[in-house]
Amino acid sequence: MKKLYIAGHTGMVGSATLKKFRQSDEFNLILRTRKELDLLNQADVNNFFEKEKPDYVILAAAKVGGILANNTFRADFIYENLTIETNVIHSAFKAGAEKLIFLGSSCIYPKHAKQPIKEEYLLDGELEKTNEPYAIAKIAGMKLCENYYLQYGCNFYSLMPTNLYGPNDNFDLKTSHVLPALIRKFHEAKISNNDYVEIWGTGNPRREFLYVEDLADAIYFFTKNINAKDIYDLGITHINIGTGQDISIKELAMLVKEIVDYKGEMKFDTTKPDGTPRKLLDVSRLHNFGWKHKTGLREGIEKTYRWFLENVNLKD
Repeated sequence: MKKLYIAGHTGMVGSATLKKFRQSDEFNLILRTRKELDLLNQADVNNFFEKEKPDYVILAAAKVGGILANNTFRADFIYENLTIETNVIHSAFKAGAEKLIFLGSSCIYPKHAKQPIKEEYLLDGELEKTNEPYAIAKIAGMKLCENYYLQYGCNFYSLMPTNLYGPNDNFDLKTSHVLPALIRKFHEAKISNNDYVEIWGTGNPRREFLYVEDLADAIYFFTKNINAKDIYDLGITHINIGTGQDISIKELAMLVKEIVDYKGEMKFDTTKPDGTPRKLLDVSRLHNFGWKHKTGLREGIEKTYRWFLENVNLKD
């Protein structure tokens, strides 16, 4: 039985991935919490890989956040993500891992990339300034995988998910992404009988959203079926993981408002940044490999809102 290490298994992506792999008895899962293994500590990571020698590695660990967090903690975002990536990827190489899958983010693409965004548009223009440090760190992780393949033949490659949401998401309004922030804002406004909900920006930017359990299903599919050579032979560094469908922030807010059953108004604060105008991934190569998403946006938000009601303490 192959040993599989999921780095970051307590986060939104990692926990969904763990849930998916636990449905199979094909892998011996290796797990360490942040307290048990500090991925920022090179010596600790080296020792862990030397001792456990996992066959497969899913690198889901990362420092993540929305526009505010990315723009406020710029040094933290680039340092911590670079450090996690270099420690895990190099240690996996030294320990002889058979396969490593690195998870990035669609913010790696240029701010004004042609839509929908193909994999080859990477490094084809300037990045969005608010999350540039995070994006550069993720690009470095992708390039680490690519060049360990080119120099050493390592079966290391990257998957690039679009905007994610679902169980175990971050609902802290200071650091959350747009969809969980909207869920919390509308819910709190509902229970407080507030007249309106304030939303950052104009509402015009368009975003694509993928339910996190669909991403976990994609990771399982790629772990089982796709190798680095299959991707690099296409002349690209990674594969986009998304739905191929997007929605404006205003339309998203209206959908969340309806699901939460909030009766008040929406006000858009146009003094706040919009971020990238549009981020829609081209998922034709993903579909050609044989995988498509299963969860529609309404269904996914309804599931996420139910999880929020059962698990989130609004006093936090």
